[in-house]
Amino acid sequence: MLLALAAIWGASYMFIKIGVRDLSPAMVTWSRVALAAAVIVPVAALRGQLRMPSGSAPKLALLGAVQVAAPFLLIAEGEEEISSSLAGILVASTPLFTALLAIRFDQEERSHGKRLMGIGAGLVGVALLLGVDLSGTSAETLGGAAILLASLGYSVGGFIAKHGLGSAPPTGVAAWVMVAATVFSLPVAIATVPDAAPGLGPVAAVGALGVLGTGVAFVIFYDLMARVGPARTFIVTYLAPAFAVAYGAALLDEEVTVATVAGLVLIVGGSYLAAGGGRQPPEPVTEEVVVCPPAEEARAVG
Repeated sequence: MLLALAAIWGASYMFIKIGVRDLSPAMVTWSRVALAAAVIVPVAALRGQLRMPSGSAPKLALLGAVQVAAPFLLIAEGEEEISSSLAGILVASTPLFTALLAIRFDQEERSHGKRLMGIGAGLVGVALLLGVDLSGTSAETLGGAAILLASLGYSVGGFIAKHGLGSAPPTGVAAWVMVAATVFSLPVAIATVPDAAPGLGPVAAVGALGVLGTGVAFVIFYDLMARVGPARTFIVTYLAPAFAVAYGAALLDEEVTVATVAGLVLIVGGSYLAAGGGRQPPEPVTEEVVVCPPAEEARAVG
């Protein structure tokens, strides 16, 4: 299940890249979250997890905007300018932002020792990709910056979920967050409807992105959380970028340079250390007590 999840989330960046050929980033984003909601809401209903704690609606709405709607839009915008493989690598910087934000906002997550070394290595990897692989045009640099901003949104959303929705049923949180993101992204999507009918390829890619890459992937993600616990589940964070690079090179003919590989190693390795990699994982937990983590594509997702 872990490998399947990594393969699905790694493919999300390829689906986005194909989708933005004929559809606006906003249309890709809205279609993605609407299809995901159509998958996750019935699952949450069957599990009896749609009922949320009193007063959680504002937090769910905020999470839908900060951790889903905005990052998904930024990633799609960024992939208009940069390759899907580079997007997948840059999104893996999410744990770096989490560790940096924790210095100010979460004492439990503050970094010391190897975790600080991980932050440094990851930042070097980001600088390497931005300075070498994305040095062609200012548009490419802005595209890379948009991906990094999306990673920051994932990190901020993780803190919101941890401190505001920790007691809520996780699949229910995912369902309502997707519903909120669907509402938030609709106006921009309507404003950017294409003049001509999109091709079959982009439509199919966005359909796969929403149903498989977001909806089904989230269900698998939370099932893994319940079965083996968060520490083991988050291994997917470090597997998905490699899948993204492989898909981009094999199926989209994207160039993989020495800087790409070095950036991948530095960012993924640094994120692993920054997230506390190497610590003894906790015992498996039941789904009812899992704290909702950063999204799909939260730390790996796209």
